[in-house]
Amino acid sequence: MKFNQLLIVFVVQVFLRTTYGEPINKKFPENFLFGTATASYQVEGAWITDGKGENIWDHFTHIHSDLIANGDNGDIACDSYNKYQEDVAMLKDLGVNFYRFSLSWSRILPSGFTNQVNQPGVDYYKNLIAALKENGIEPYVTLYHWDLPEPLQELGGWPNPDLADYFAEYARLAFTLFGDDVKNWMTFNEAKQTCQLGYGYGVYAPGVASDGIGDYLCAHTVLRAHAKAYHIYDEEFRATQNGRVSMVVDTDWFEPDSDSEEDIEAAERRIQFNFGWYANAIYHPDGNYPQVMIDRIADRSQQEGFPRSRLPEFTPEEVEYIKGTYDFFALNTYTTSLVKWSDDYPIGTPSWDADGSVTVYQDSSWNSSASGWLKVVPWGTRKLLNWIDQTYDHPEIVITENGYSDHGELDDQDRINYYSKYLSNILQAILEDGVNVTGYTAWSLMDNFEWLSGYTEKFGLYQVDFTDPNRTRTIKSSAKFYKNVIATKCLVDTCEE
Repeated sequence: MKFNQLLIVFVVQVFLRTTYGEPINKKFPENFLFGTATASYQVEGAWITDGKGENIWDHFTHIHSDLIANGDNGDIACDSYNKYQEDVAMLKDLGVNFYRFSLSWSRILPSGFTNQVNQPGVDYYKNLIAALKENGIEPYVTLYHWDLPEPLQELGGWPNPDLADYFAEYARLAFTLFGDDVKNWMTFNEAKQTCQLGYGYGVYAPGVASDGIGDYLCAHTVLRAHAKAYHIYDEEFRATQNGRVSMVVDTDWFEPDSDSEEDIEAAERRIQFNFGWYANAIYHPDGNYPQVMIDRIADRSQQEGFPRSRLPEFTPEEVEYIKGTYDFFALNTYTTSLVKWSDDYPIGTPSWDADGSVTVYQDSSWNSSASGWLKVVPWGTRKLLNWIDQTYDHPEIVITENGYSDHGELDDQDRINYYSKYLSNILQAILEDGVNVTGYTAWSLMDNFEWLSGYTEKFGLYQVDFTDPNRTRTIKSSAKFYKNVIATKCLVDTCEE
């Protein structure tokens, strides 16, 4: 965008930076869908049961237990592999329209390759899907939520371009096995976390530190892999299965620190480097990476002495192949950050942050959660939804994750406050701004393994007792609140009809 366009967007949206206020007394549209979510490594446990293979998070938590809070891992987690029927009963009681969960690639394909299919793993997911359908709950299935089979990591992981083909073969198998009952597919969840934290900063599995190089190679493969899976569905399955395919992209809202030209440009640059990096190639009418990324990374790479840009280049054919590979816009969002202009970082060691060269921070007065990165800023989500609507040609948006962390309290009023205020801003975006949001997914159904934080941060609507071998689930106040919202489509005691 040119500056004049950015300024218009800023001026139009500036009124949205408001106090939290009370939730509005309007109803969600009748066709609006509510769900909740989990992910395979975070809840299933049974890490090596019934023929499952090792994945990168199994490997990482066992080798680098010192990097995880309390040395925790997902070996047992919530034991959902054995307790899925109890999970479905919780979902039924909540009254959700859908349940978003992910398949463990290693549980279905222990080696990562389709030549060896693990039938007990297939049966587990077939049984879970059947139980959901029997209770009137639609399965929303993610093919990849960060847990790459370890044998594929030993071939180089996502920076290896051949993984696009291995993923496509896995996707075809999943569509074949489960597609008659699954109508909503997501290829990847938050690929930026996979690539930036796993192959850039190196703090998440597989722990490869290659900032400014490995992260870009990873993203390039992931985008090609997504497109291959989408086209496979489109060409081989859509006519008979009548489903939808998307890729989940995550972001904060990035608010300019001021109305200066520099800060507005810095905020736009940040969202393009953070969100457009993945979203543009798929969702933007022009496809490809954001031009600001292409230009800046090429320029900095040249100054650093590289013979070509560290950001891989899509051919014109690849741009066309990837562009438009979605049936709805799948969005994960939790919080907001402020952005200030910064002079370009000095030329030196390559890094994604240096390529973007902005200052990002959060206001210390914003309400906090148990996660250092998660501040409660409801108005930011409304502004993000408007930005997506304007930038990506008014797509249908499904919010595939949104939630709040605490320390596991049963009477979790802060989570209720978060949900009510965020949902209110989402509803305002729908009713007042005309943004086409059709679904909302609360993260998460129950407390689970939260990556480097282990079990110290709790996002669940249901409490899980991780000291009890039975992993007892207990309903929280927020689940009762959410159940009422789903039943009434209303955030307050009485809504206007």
